[in-house]
Amino acid sequence: MLSSSSKYGIRAVTYIASHSQNGSKIGIKQISEDLGLPTPFLAKILQLLAKQKILSSSKGPHGGFSLLRDPKKITLLDIITTIEGNDMFDNCVIHNMPCIAVDENKLMCPVHADYIKVKNNLERFFSKKTIQSLVVSARDQDKIYI
Repeated sequence: MLSSSSKYGIRAVTYIASHSQNGSKIGIKQISEDLGLPTPFLAKILQLLAKQKILSSSKGPHGGFSLLRDPKKITLLDIITTIEGNDMFDNCVIHNMPCIAVDENKLMCPVHADYIKVKNNLERFFSKKTIQSLVVSARDQDKIYI
């Protein structure tokens, strides 16, 4: 359902939130090694998040990434829409165009009535789930991994 980019972004931001102390930076190599993610791909994702003021980024030997915002205020929806845009929530599930709920001049697709409920629930879920809640879940349950 989510792209690899969004999944990697969520995992990386959660990792940064759980491993940085008082705004300390974590290097891209450490993040990618610990999460088992490809460094060049992850770097592009994290730069997108830095451009949207979710992360802070600095170069150099002591550079890396840290959170720019409070993890209680960063939602999964923030990360997903930064990486993917709003297409996941605005486009029709079977057509490559805006959903009728977004563009009322379009005809309704055959799955619209059922999918709009799912889409709205997903958007609500992603907007309520914060990075802090993922960090807490990961700490509370040893079996949850990021």
